[in-house]
Amino acid sequence: MKKLTTSILLYIGVLSTGTAYADVDFKLEKLSDNLHVLYGQGGNIAISTGEDGIYIVDDQFAKLSDDIKAQISKLKAGSPEFVINTHHHGDHTGGNENFANAGSHVIAHHNVYNRLKEKHGEGSKYLPVISFSKDMTLHFNNEHAQLWHYHNAHTDGDAVIFYEQANAVHLGDIFFNLKSLPFVDVDSGGSLDGVINAVTDVLSKVDDNTKIIPGHGPVTNKAGLEAYLVLLKQARELMTNAMADNKSLDQVLALKPLTSLALTYSNWLPEERVTKLFYLSLKNTSKSN
Repeated sequence: MKKLTTSILLYIGVLSTGTAYADVDFKLEKLSDNLHVLYGQGGNIAISTGEDGIYIVDDQFAKLSDDIKAQISKLKAGSPEFVINTHHHGDHTGGNENFANAGSHVIAHHNVYNRLKEKHGEGSKYLPVISFSKDMTLHFNNEHAQLWHYHNAHTDGDAVIFYEQANAVHLGDIFFNLKSLPFVDVDSGGSLDGVINAVTDVLSKVDDNTKIIPGHGPVTNKAGLEAYLVLLKQARELMTNAMADNKSLDQVLALKPLTSLALTYSNWLPEERVTKLFYLSLKNTSKSN
């Protein structure tokens, strides 16, 4: 079977507009005295500010870096000391080089380092200067931010950031809070079961007051993440039933197993593409068992 092409260049603000790098309506949301979320074009950015300085989680696109810096300056003057990447996709890492040139130190999982090195080359400023395997903790701004790696979820390099003092968590693209199903990047080691396992584990670590930051969509709470998990499990069951008797991809697509969920799909991630990705993911899972 021909390998699916998962073009991350389309993984932009086309979620709604279909246009890359149009005028961006940035919005800052306060979660605590030291933690804000910046909505723009691409992945949601978490901004930590305090006595030690600034650090951010994800940095959207290179062309937006100056605008993002201007938004950060509304909270605190200066450049971020650190940039944490939740995974390697361009709508979350596109500003790495610009922020590194301004003095930021990029942090990410080992697999993010490897994928960015493959794309940008050894020694590129896009690459993390600090990478980790299972977990690490950043003690900065009177906060103990725990970075946990969840393998083979959205990709093979996902990091979820837990903010202890702010009682918040940034899930990156493990969580799409758009009343829709996520993009499972099977070409980058992602899997539907991995997303379900990651969300299940995160739910075990949060409480009813935890602020849940998705990769895309508005900040929500534990109940919002629980509803997302229910949707993921429903989709998995529908796909598994449709795939019974070793049906081919074309046969499963003809059944349209996800239609009964009555979801709205974006242009870059239509229902047929989600079905293909889930099919390949679940096929890979069954082969490894």
